[in-house]
Amino acid sequence: MIERTLYTPEHIAFRDSYQRFADKEIAPHHAAWEEQGYVDRAVWEKAGANGFLCMTMPEDCGGAGADRLYAVAQMEVNAAGGYSGIGFGLHNEIVAPYVERYGTAAQKQKYLPAMARGEIIGAIAMSEPAAGSDLQGIKTAAVRQDDGSYLLNGSKTFITNGWHADLVIVVAKTDPTAGAHGISLLLVERGMPGFEKGQRLKKLGLKAQDTSELFFDNVRVPAEQVLGGEAMVGKGFVCLMQELPWERLQIAIGAVASAQAAIDQTIAYVKERKVFGGTVAGFQNTRFTLAELQTEVQVARVFVDKCLELVLQEKLDTATASMAKYWCSDLQCKVMDECLQLFGGYGYMWEYPITRAFADARVQRIYGGTNEIMKEVITRSMGLAGK
Repeated sequence: MIERTLYTPEHIAFRDSYQRFADKEIAPHHAAWEEQGYVDRAVWEKAGANGFLCMTMPEDCGGAGADRLYAVAQMEVNAAGGYSGIGFGLHNEIVAPYVERYGTAAQKQKYLPAMARGEIIGAIAMSEPAAGSDLQGIKTAAVRQDDGSYLLNGSKTFITNGWHADLVIVVAKTDPTAGAHGISLLLVERGMPGFEKGQRLKKLGLKAQDTSELFFDNVRVPAEQVLGGEAMVGKGFVCLMQELPWERLQIAIGAVASAQAAIDQTIAYVKERKVFGGTVAGFQNTRFTLAELQTEVQVARVFVDKCLELVLQEKLDTATASMAKYWCSDLQCKVMDECLQLFGGYGYMWEYPITRAFADARVQRIYGGTNEIMKEVITRSMGLAGK
Protein backbone atom coordinates (compact mmCIF):
# COMPACT_ATOMS: atom_id res chain seq x y z
CA MET A 1 0.00 0.00 0.00
CA ILE A 2 1.10 3.55 -0.66
CA GLU A 3 1.97 5.25 2.62
CA ARG A 4 -0.13 8.30 3.34
CA THR A 5 1.94 11.42 3.89
CA LEU A 6 -0.98 13.78 4.33
CA TYR A 7 -1.06 13.86 8.12
CA THR A 8 1.50 15.28 10.53
CA PRO A 9 2.00 13.73 13.99
CA GLU A 10 -0.32 16.43 15.35
CA HIS A 11 -3.10 15.36 12.97
CA ILE A 12 -2.62 11.74 13.96
CA ALA A 13 -2.74 12.61 17.66
CA PHE A 14 -5.99 14.51 17.10
CA ARG A 15 -7.44 11.61 15.12
CA ASP A 16 -6.54 9.15 17.88
CA SER A 17 -8.07 11.43 20.48
CA TYR A 18 -11.29 11.71 18.51
CA GLN A 19 -11.30 7.94 17.96
CA ARG A 20 -11.26 7.46 21.74
CA PHE A 21 -14.12 9.94 22.05
CA ALA A 22 -16.10 8.09 19.39
CA ASP A 23 -15.44 4.72 21.02
CA LYS A 24 -16.83 6.03 24.31
CA GLU A 25 -19.51 8.52 23.37
CA ILE A 26 -20.78 7.41 19.95
CA ALA A 27 -20.24 3.71 19.26
CA PRO A 28 -22.18 2.34 22.28
CA HIS A 29 -25.23 4.47 21.47
CA HIS A 30 -25.43 4.58 17.67
CA ALA A 31 -27.73 1.58 17.28
CA ALA A 32 -30.20 3.12 19.74
CA TRP A 33 -29.98 6.43 17.88
CA GLU A 34 -30.86 4.63 14.66
CA GLU A 35 -33.99 3.30 16.34
CA GLN A 36 -35.07 6.74 17.57
CA GLY A 37 -34.13 8.54 14.35
CA TYR A 38 -31.69 11.08 15.78
CA VAL A 39 -28.61 11.28 17.97
CA ASP A 40 -28.92 12.58 21.50
CA ARG A 41 -28.16 16.26 21.70
CA ALA A 42 -25.80 15.59 24.60
CA VAL A 43 -23.20 14.16 22.21
CA TRP A 44 -22.96 17.57 20.56
CA GLU A 45 -22.31 19.24 23.89
CA LYS A 46 -19.69 16.64 24.82
CA ALA A 47 -17.98 17.06 21.46
CA GLY A 48 -17.89 20.82 21.96
CA ALA A 49 -16.49 20.49 25.46
CA ASN A 50 -13.68 18.28 24.10
CA GLY A 51 -12.74 20.61 21.24
CA PHE A 52 -14.22 18.46 18.45
CA LEU A 53 -16.49 21.12 16.94
CA CYS A 54 -15.51 23.97 14.60
CA MET A 55 -11.80 23.15 14.94
CA THR A 56 -10.91 25.07 11.78
CA MET A 57 -12.61 28.29 12.86
CA PRO A 58 -10.38 31.13 14.13
CA GLU A 59 -9.60 31.20 17.83
CA ASP A 60 -11.45 34.48 18.31
CA CYS A 61 -14.55 32.71 16.98
CA GLY A 62 -14.29 29.80 19.39
CA GLY A 63 -12.30 27.44 17.17
CA ALA A 64 -8.71 26.25 17.26
CA GLY A 65 -7.51 27.85 14.04
CA ALA A 66 -6.62 24.36 12.80
CA ASP A 67 -6.18 23.42 9.15
CA ARG A 68 -8.82 21.35 7.40
CA LEU A 69 -6.94 18.09 7.78
CA TYR A 70 -8.09 17.99 11.40
CA ALA A 71 -11.66 18.00 10.15
CA VAL A 72 -10.77 15.35 7.55
CA ALA A 73 -9.37 13.09 10.28
CA GLN A 74 -12.66 13.40 12.14
CA MET A 75 -14.67 12.67 8.98
CA GLU A 76 -12.65 9.54 8.33
CA VAL A 77 -13.19 8.22 11.87
CA ASN A 78 -16.94 8.77 11.59
CA ALA A 79 -17.14 7.18 8.14
CA ALA A 80 -15.02 4.17 9.03
CA GLY A 81 -17.03 3.60 12.20
CA GLY A 82 -20.35 3.84 10.40
CA TYR A 83 -21.38 6.77 12.60
CA SER A 84 -23.68 8.16 9.94
CA GLY A 85 -25.97 9.87 12.42
CA ILE A 86 -23.28 12.30 13.51
CA GLY A 87 -23.79 15.58 11.67
CA PHE A 88 -20.53 17.17 12.82
CA GLY A 89 -19.11 17.41 9.30
CA LEU A 90 -21.89 19.59 7.96
CA HIS A 91 -21.92 21.72 11.11
CA ASN A 92 -18.12 22.14 11.24
CA GLU A 93 -17.16 22.31 7.59
CA ILE A 94 -20.17 23.66 5.72
CA VAL A 95 -22.34 25.80 7.99
CA ALA A 96 -19.58 27.33 10.15
CA PRO A 97 -17.36 28.23 7.16
CA TYR A 98 -20.28 30.06 5.50
CA VAL A 99 -20.69 32.19 8.61
CA GLU A 100 -16.93 32.71 9.03
CA ARG A 101 -16.23 33.51 5.38
CA TYR A 102 -19.26 35.59 4.47
CA GLY A 103 -20.80 36.74 7.76
CA THR A 104 -20.51 40.13 9.38
CA ALA A 105 -18.37 40.54 12.49
CA ALA A 106 -21.52 40.57 14.61
CA GLN A 107 -22.83 37.37 13.00
CA LYS A 108 -19.54 35.57 13.58
CA GLN A 109 -19.46 36.47 17.25
CA LYS A 110 -23.12 35.66 17.73
CA TYR A 111 -23.00 32.16 16.26
CA LEU A 112 -19.53 30.64 15.90
CA PRO A 113 -18.43 30.42 19.57
CA ALA A 114 -21.79 28.84 20.48
CA MET A 115 -21.47 26.44 17.55
CA ALA A 116 -18.00 25.45 18.75
CA ARG A 117 -19.44 24.69 22.19
CA GLY A 118 -22.25 22.58 20.73
CA GLU A 119 -24.87 24.96 22.10
CA ILE A 120 -26.03 25.91 18.60
CA ILE A 121 -26.40 23.21 15.95
CA GLY A 122 -26.19 24.39 12.37
CA ALA A 123 -27.88 23.32 9.13
CA ILE A 124 -28.12 24.65 5.59
CA ALA A 125 -31.38 24.51 3.66
CA MET A 126 -30.97 24.28 -0.11
CA SER A 127 -33.12 21.41 -1.43
CA GLU A 128 -36.85 21.80 -1.92
CA PRO A 129 -39.61 19.37 -2.86
CA ALA A 130 -39.26 20.48 -6.51
CA ALA A 131 -35.62 21.63 -6.59
CA GLY A 132 -32.55 19.63 -5.63
CA SER A 133 -29.39 19.86 -7.71
CA ASP A 134 -30.87 22.81 -9.66
CA LEU A 135 -30.45 25.55 -7.07
CA GLN A 136 -31.66 28.23 -9.47
CA GLY A 137 -35.01 26.45 -9.51
CA ILE A 138 -35.83 27.10 -5.85
CA LYS A 139 -39.21 28.63 -4.99
CA THR A 140 -38.59 29.79 -1.41
CA ALA A 141 -38.81 33.57 -1.49
CA ALA A 142 -37.90 36.41 0.85
CA VAL A 143 -39.67 39.67 0.06
CA ARG A 144 -38.21 42.88 1.41
CA GLN A 145 -40.51 44.92 3.65
CA ASP A 146 -40.66 48.66 4.25
CA ASP A 147 -38.73 48.33 7.52
CA GLY A 148 -35.84 46.54 5.75
CA SER A 149 -36.73 43.06 7.02
CA TYR A 150 -37.60 40.13 4.76
CA LEU A 151 -40.77 38.07 4.78
CA LEU A 152 -39.74 34.46 4.12
CA ASN A 153 -42.09 31.86 2.65
CA GLY A 154 -41.46 28.37 1.30
CA SER A 155 -40.33 24.93 2.31
CA LYS A 156 -37.17 22.84 2.30
CA THR A 157 -36.65 19.10 2.49
CA PHE A 158 -33.90 16.50 3.07
CA ILE A 159 -32.22 18.87 5.53
CA THR A 160 -29.39 17.25 7.51
CA ASN A 161 -29.37 18.35 11.18
CA GLY A 162 -32.74 19.89 10.38
CA TRP A 163 -34.64 18.60 13.39
CA HIS A 164 -31.94 19.56 15.90
CA ALA A 165 -30.96 22.80 14.14
CA ASP A 166 -30.88 26.06 16.09
CA LEU A 167 -29.47 28.00 13.13
CA VAL A 168 -30.38 27.37 9.49
CA ILE A 169 -28.77 29.07 6.52
CA VAL A 170 -31.76 29.33 4.18
CA VAL A 171 -31.26 29.72 0.44
CA ALA A 172 -34.01 32.01 -0.82
CA LYS A 173 -34.88 34.23 -3.75
CA THR A 174 -34.85 37.88 -2.81
CA ASP A 175 -35.30 38.97 -6.44
CA PRO A 176 -37.16 36.38 -8.55
CA THR A 177 -36.45 38.35 -11.73
CA ALA A 178 -32.66 38.27 -11.40
CA GLY A 179 -31.96 34.56 -11.80
CA ALA A 180 -28.76 33.47 -10.05
CA HIS A 181 -28.16 37.08 -9.02
CA GLY A 182 -31.42 37.15 -7.07
CA ILE A 183 -30.53 34.50 -4.50
CA SER A 184 -29.55 35.37 -0.92
CA LEU A 185 -28.66 33.45 2.23
CA LEU A 186 -30.71 34.15 5.36
CA LEU A 187 -29.84 33.20 8.93
CA VAL A 188 -33.02 31.75 10.44
CA GLU A 189 -33.10 30.79 14.11
CA ARG A 190 -35.13 28.24 16.00
CA GLY A 191 -38.14 29.96 17.55
CA MET A 192 -38.69 32.61 14.90
CA PRO A 193 -42.48 32.91 14.44
CA GLY A 194 -43.60 31.02 11.37
CA PHE A 195 -40.56 28.74 11.25
CA GLU A 196 -41.68 25.15 11.75
CA LYS A 197 -39.94 21.81 11.47
CA GLY A 198 -41.72 18.91 9.86
CA GLN A 199 -41.40 15.25 10.64
CA ARG A 200 -38.05 13.50 10.78
CA LEU A 201 -37.86 11.75 7.45
CA LYS A 202 -37.62 7.95 7.43
CA LYS A 203 -34.84 6.98 5.06
CA LEU A 204 -33.28 3.95 3.41
CA GLY A 205 -30.08 4.60 5.36
CA LEU A 206 -28.54 7.26 7.62
CA LYS A 207 -31.24 6.29 10.09
CA ALA A 208 -29.69 8.08 13.07
CA GLN A 209 -29.32 11.33 11.16
CA ASP A 210 -32.06 13.86 11.95
CA THR A 211 -33.02 14.69 8.37
CA SER A 212 -36.21 16.73 8.24
CA GLU A 213 -38.50 19.08 6.39
CA LEU A 214 -38.53 22.81 7.19
CA PHE A 215 -41.41 25.19 6.63
CA PHE A 216 -41.41 28.99 6.50
CA ASP A 217 -44.75 30.77 6.77
CA ASN A 218 -44.34 34.55 6.76
CA VAL A 219 -41.16 34.35 8.82
CA ARG A 220 -39.97 37.89 9.42
CA VAL A 221 -36.18 37.87 9.06
CA PRO A 222 -34.49 41.10 10.22
CA ALA A 223 -32.09 42.76 7.76
CA GLU A 224 -29.17 41.95 10.05
CA GLN A 225 -29.95 38.24 9.56
CA VAL A 226 -28.97 38.31 5.89
CA LEU A 227 -25.65 36.44 5.81
CA GLY A 228 -23.03 39.11 5.27
CA GLY A 229 -25.50 41.95 5.66
CA GLU A 230 -27.11 44.08 2.97
CA ALA A 231 -23.94 44.04 0.86
CA MET A 232 -24.45 40.31 0.27
CA VAL A 233 -28.08 40.47 -0.86
CA GLY A 234 -28.29 38.76 -4.25
CA LYS A 235 -24.86 37.13 -3.89
CA GLY A 236 -25.97 33.88 -2.30
CA PHE A 237 -25.57 31.79 -5.45
CA VAL A 238 -21.97 32.93 -5.85
CA CYS A 239 -21.28 31.89 -2.23
CA LEU A 240 -22.85 28.49 -2.82
CA MET A 241 -20.76 27.88 -5.93
CA GLN A 242 -17.57 28.84 -4.11
CA GLU A 243 -18.22 26.41 -1.26
CA LEU A 244 -19.55 23.43 -3.25
CA PRO A 245 -16.12 22.01 -4.23
CA TRP A 246 -15.19 21.52 -0.57
CA GLU A 247 -18.63 20.11 0.23
CA ARG A 248 -18.36 17.61 -2.62
CA LEU A 249 -14.85 16.58 -1.64
CA GLN A 250 -16.12 15.83 1.86
CA ILE A 251 -18.48 13.28 0.31
CA ALA A 252 -15.51 11.66 -1.45
CA ILE A 253 -13.51 11.61 1.79
CA GLY A 254 -16.27 9.75 3.60
CA ALA A 255 -16.79 7.41 0.65
CA VAL A 256 -13.17 6.24 0.61
CA ALA A 257 -12.94 5.83 4.38
CA SER A 258 -16.19 3.90 4.48
CA ALA A 259 -15.15 1.67 1.57
CA GLN A 260 -11.82 0.85 3.19
CA ALA A 261 -13.55 -0.04 6.44
CA ALA A 262 -15.92 -2.36 4.55
CA ILE A 263 -12.98 -4.14 2.92
CA ASP A 264 -11.26 -4.55 6.28
CA GLN A 265 -14.42 -5.96 7.87
CA THR A 266 -14.93 -8.32 4.95
CA ILE A 267 -11.36 -9.65 5.08
CA ALA A 268 -11.81 -10.46 8.77
CA TYR A 269 -15.13 -12.19 8.06
CA VAL A 270 -14.04 -14.35 5.11
CA LYS A 271 -11.00 -15.59 7.03
CA GLU A 272 -13.26 -16.95 9.74
CA ARG A 273 -16.38 -18.05 7.85
CA LYS A 274 -16.31 -21.78 7.07
CA VAL A 275 -17.94 -23.27 3.97
CA PHE A 276 -17.43 -26.57 2.09
CA GLY A 277 -14.67 -27.60 4.45
CA GLY A 278 -12.65 -24.40 4.18
CA THR A 279 -12.92 -20.65 4.64
CA VAL A 280 -14.62 -18.24 2.26
CA ALA A 281 -11.21 -16.62 1.88
CA GLY A 282 -9.91 -19.87 0.40
CA PHE A 283 -11.85 -19.35 -2.81
CA GLN A 284 -10.10 -17.59 -5.66
CA ASN A 285 -13.21 -15.54 -6.41
CA THR A 286 -13.13 -14.09 -2.90
CA ARG A 287 -9.46 -13.21 -3.08
CA PHE A 288 -9.66 -11.71 -6.56
CA THR A 289 -12.76 -9.70 -5.72
CA LEU A 290 -11.10 -8.18 -2.66
CA ALA A 291 -7.88 -7.56 -4.59
CA GLU A 292 -9.79 -5.61 -7.23
CA LEU A 293 -11.71 -3.62 -4.65
CA GLN A 294 -8.60 -2.79 -2.63
CA THR A 295 -6.82 -1.61 -5.78
CA GLU A 296 -9.66 0.72 -6.70
CA VAL A 297 -9.96 2.11 -3.17
CA GLN A 298 -6.20 2.70 -3.07
CA VAL A 299 -6.40 4.62 -6.35
CA ALA A 300 -9.32 6.65 -5.01
CA ARG A 301 -7.51 7.46 -1.75
CA VAL A 302 -4.43 8.75 -3.59
CA PHE A 303 -6.63 10.99 -5.74
CA VAL A 304 -8.60 12.29 -2.76
CA ASP A 305 -5.39 12.99 -0.84
CA LYS A 306 -4.12 14.99 -3.81
CA CYS A 307 -7.38 16.92 -3.83
CA LEU A 308 -6.87 17.64 -0.14
CA GLU A 309 -3.44 19.07 -0.89
CA LEU A 310 -5.16 21.38 -3.37
CA VAL A 311 -7.74 22.35 -0.73
CA LEU A 312 -4.98 23.42 1.64
CA GLN A 313 -3.53 25.54 -1.17
CA GLU A 314 -7.07 26.85 -2.04
CA LYS A 315 -6.61 25.49 -5.56
CA LEU A 316 -9.29 22.79 -5.74
CA ASP A 317 -11.51 23.56 -8.73
CA THR A 318 -15.13 22.60 -9.23
CA ALA A 319 -14.51 20.03 -11.97
CA THR A 320 -11.87 18.13 -9.99
CA ALA A 321 -14.06 18.09 -6.88
CA SER A 322 -16.92 16.80 -9.03
CA MET A 323 -14.69 14.01 -10.33
CA ALA A 324 -13.81 13.01 -6.78
CA LYS A 325 -17.42 13.10 -5.60
CA TYR A 326 -18.84 11.07 -8.47
CA TRP A 327 -16.04 8.53 -8.78
CA CYS A 328 -15.62 7.82 -5.08
CA SER A 329 -19.33 7.59 -4.29
CA ASP A 330 -19.87 5.23 -7.25
CA LEU A 331 -16.95 3.17 -6.00
CA GLN A 332 -18.30 3.17 -2.44
CA CYS A 333 -21.58 1.66 -3.60
CA LYS A 334 -19.71 -0.95 -5.67
CA VAL A 335 -17.52 -1.92 -2.71
CA MET A 336 -20.49 -2.22 -0.35
CA ASP A 337 -22.38 -4.42 -2.80
CA GLU A 338 -19.44 -6.75 -3.45
CA CYS A 339 -18.51 -6.99 0.23
CA LEU A 340 -22.09 -7.62 1.29
CA GLN A 341 -22.23 -10.50 -1.20
CA LEU A 342 -19.23 -12.13 0.46
CA PHE A 343 -21.08 -12.04 3.80
CA GLY A 344 -23.83 -14.17 2.28
CA GLY A 345 -27.10 -14.20 4.22
CA TYR A 346 -25.52 -12.40 7.15
CA GLY A 347 -24.89 -9.46 4.85
CA TYR A 348 -28.64 -8.90 4.78
CA MET A 349 -28.95 -8.69 8.56
CA TRP A 350 -29.15 -5.16 10.01
CA GLU A 351 -26.98 -6.11 13.00
CA TYR A 352 -23.96 -6.44 10.71
CA PRO A 353 -22.07 -3.20 9.96
CA ILE A 354 -21.77 -4.09 6.26
CA THR A 355 -25.55 -4.06 5.95
CA ARG A 356 -25.89 -0.60 7.43
CA ALA A 357 -22.94 0.62 5.38
CA PHE A 358 -24.65 -0.67 2.23
CA ALA A 359 -27.82 1.28 3.05
CA ASP A 360 -25.94 4.42 4.07
CA ALA A 361 -23.84 4.49 0.90
CA ARG A 362 -26.62 4.89 -1.61
CA VAL A 363 -27.40 8.53 -0.89
CA GLN A 364 -23.79 9.53 -1.56
CA ARG A 365 -24.51 9.43 -5.29
CA ILE A 366 -27.45 11.79 -4.81
CA TYR A 367 -26.74 14.59 -2.34
CA GLY A 368 -24.21 17.35 -2.89
CA GLY A 369 -25.43 17.31 -6.50
CA THR A 370 -26.28 14.02 -8.21
CA ASN A 371 -23.49 12.15 -9.95
CA GLU A 372 -25.17 12.91 -13.26
CA ILE A 373 -24.83 16.61 -12.48
CA MET A 374 -21.18 16.02 -11.57
CA LYS A 375 -20.59 14.64 -15.04
CA GLU A 376 -22.25 17.71 -16.56
CA VAL A 377 -19.91 19.94 -14.54
CA ILE A 378 -16.91 17.93 -15.71
CA THR A 379 -17.93 18.05 -19.38
CA ARG A 380 -18.34 21.82 -19.23
CA SER A 381 -14.77 22.14 -18.00
CA MET A 382 -13.79 20.14 -21.08
CA GLY A 383 -15.53 22.60 -23.38
CA LEU A 384 -18.43 20.25 -24.05
CA ALA A 385 -21.67 22.14 -23.52
CA GLY A 386 -25.09 20.49 -23.65
CA LYS A 387 -28.33 22.05 -24.81
